[in-house]
Amino acid sequence: MPEPSASGATPPASRSGPGRVLVAVYAIFALAATARAAVQIATRFEEAPLAYLLSALAGLIYIVATVGIARAGRTSHRVAVVACAVELAGVLAVGTASVFEPALFPDDTVWSRFGSGYLFIPLVLPVLGLLWLGHVNRRESRWAGQPPR
Repeated sequence: MPEPSASGATPPASRSGPGRVLVAVYAIFALAATARAAVQIATRFEEAPLAYLLSALAGLIYIVATVGIARAGRTSHRVAVVACAVELAGVLAVGTASVFEPALFPDDTVWSRFGSGYLFIPLVLPVLGLLWLGHVNRRESRWAGQPPR
């Protein structure tokens, strides 16, 4: 159970323990995917526009998930859940398409082949994010004496 602060408020669970690690990994992926996509779009867009736009989308989703997981509050929690779910759907869809129709992606995206170029972290990260958000939801609901969100 989280310890109340001097003001009596409970610190957000994402700011301690595994939540900090998750936020850090999301932030790294947000920066890496966004920066890579920006360079690719600026310098080689005509080579693989779909792949580069999907990488930019992945970067934006990582940014939204990072902020949502890092912040406390019901709205941030919901935004993070949606971002992680969209991310998981994206990595599954793009991963499947890149395996069965590789011609669609003349260059890799973050999600190509289920994130194999990134040690499959893009596949595992949204699952961990959703599990963590479920844990935080249950923990905060129990502490506040409310039913889970």
